[in-house]
Amino acid sequence: MLLTKELGVVENSYYEASVTRRAPEGALAERTRADVCVVGGGYAGLSAALELADRGYDVVLLEAQRVGWGASGRNGGQVIVGFGSDGECAIEKQFSREDARRAWDVSVEGLHLVRERIRRFGIECEYRSGYLSLAVKPRKAQALRRWMEHVDSAYGHPLRWIGPGEIGQWVASDRFHGAAYDEASGHLHPLKYCLGLAEAARACGVRIHENSPVFVVERGARPLVKTAQGECECRFVVLGGNVYLGEYGDAIAPEVAARIMPVGTYMIATEPLARERADALMRGRPAASDTNFVLDYFRISADDRLLFGGGDSYSASAPRDIVARIRSSMLKVFPQLAGVEIPYAWGGFVDISMNKAPDFGRLGDNVYYLQGFSGHGLALAGMAGKLVALAIAGQAERFDLFSRIRHHAFPGGALMRTPALVLGMMYYRLRDAL
Repeated sequence: MLLTKELGVVENSYYEASVTRRAPEGALAERTRADVCVVGGGYAGLSAALELADRGYDVVLLEAQRVGWGASGRNGGQVIVGFGSDGECAIEKQFSREDARRAWDVSVEGLHLVRERIRRFGIECEYRSGYLSLAVKPRKAQALRRWMEHVDSAYGHPLRWIGPGEIGQWVASDRFHGAAYDEASGHLHPLKYCLGLAEAARACGVRIHENSPVFVVERGARPLVKTAQGECECRFVVLGGNVYLGEYGDAIAPEVAARIMPVGTYMIATEPLARERADALMRGRPAASDTNFVLDYFRISADDRLLFGGGDSYSASAPRDIVARIRSSMLKVFPQLAGVEIPYAWGGFVDISMNKAPDFGRLGDNVYYLQGFSGHGLALAGMAGKLVALAIAGQAERFDLFSRIRHHAFPGGALMRTPALVLGMMYYRLRDAL
């Protein structure tokens, strides 16, 4: 297992082991020009590049590592509607009922966009419908049911309630006291999907350069995006690197860098289970997560492994023993898997905003940023890329809706905001436990 401590990254990924990558794209090593320079080769950047190229723009995409190296290639694979209860609450407090509904509808469109791209570009990524939100205590079950009823009444998005008497028919575990089932959400192999988007972008003419970290963006009428060996002059810049933009973005977009925090999330994959055993763990094989603030999430892969994640780290460094830590959480849910081997463990950073709502906007007239996906990036980041492409093309209404969401910086400044968040998360872990 390879641990890159300064990036909080663990490199023993089941996702990487189950794909075949093309040879690395050459680093940018010259001065070039483009209509748009996109920084970041994850869902947001690739989606923006694909949409822009589809509309006739000349696009260069710069990725510091390999396409899908960050959160887009390491996440739980859950394609989920909405913004999470905290993000939705923040939006509802700031927006009218009509505008909150418009924002929700964008998230629903994000689900459709994933499936549309899978069909259009023939992306083999093991998509499967179904998602369970699980409550671990009776009081949390009551709160979950209230949220479910609110989503139905406010947004017209029906969910199925699963009470304690039937939860065992869905998940072979006695840990949960209720669940909300969403047929519209689902799950997939996140790295296969990301690499499929990259192939689609290349086919549309996007020039992708890997191993090309950006260290400065000189703003102006014609921004200049600089790497160590080359530079791109352009009309527009799209920043889609999230927490991996320089030292968490401070060097490239200091105005907004403090509004997101890196949160380490880590996963394990079991050895392949017998098909019948895998089916018995989760009927219909939906994706699932509990509703704790520091949550666990899990699903069955196409090759019959249990993929289990959680134990989020808010200290900007990876936990010492990933397998032991997450196995312990897995056995609280599925004690019947005590003897199963764990050949893979991996993880890295996702980004969260203070209020868990997405953070999109402009820096000046021609530099756009997309961040703050807060665990909902698989569907939402793809829509963010589409919205920024439409805004560049002159249809900015929906992008501007999201840019109106107010955000606050995490407290403590560059040196203290991580320790402050760690203390805050100790409180939330205690609250979940009690």
